Amino acid sequence: MYKKIMVAVDSSDTAKQALKEAENIAKTYDAALCIVHSINLSVGGNMEAERVAGTEILEETRSLVNMPNTETLLLTAETEFGLNGIVEAVAAAVIDWKADLLVVGTANRRGLERFFVGSVAEQLIAKVSSSILLVRPPKA
Repeated sequence: MYKKIMVAVDSSDTAKQALKEAENIAKTYDAALCIVHSINLSVGGNMEAERVAGTEILEETRSLVNMPNTETLLLTAETEFGLNGIVEAVAAAVIDWKADLLVVGTANRRGLERFFVGSVAEQLIAKVSSSILLVRPPKA
């Protein structure tokens, strides 16, 4: 069913849970797995530090996966677009890599926090035509 699975990660526990789910599905379907992380390129910010931090996140998450056919991609988002920049970067990567499934963690925000901060996962649902699996935070 799935041949190419992409998982978007950050340094959160929810992202690690999403990575486990993506790996399990990829193994079940003998699918390729691609781990992506998006960095913000802010004007006046330290772009090299952002790239190094993003690369470290990808290396750490890649080390948690026991699959030889796993790729990593460091995506760049324009800071002026806020969360929309991340959404656009991930959506474009899904299209470019031709992913059948996107796996992403959700922060599970509620109320005013969700209204003001928004939800990358929710926006991805509207942008991406591939199937999406939303993974909730691990239970404490």
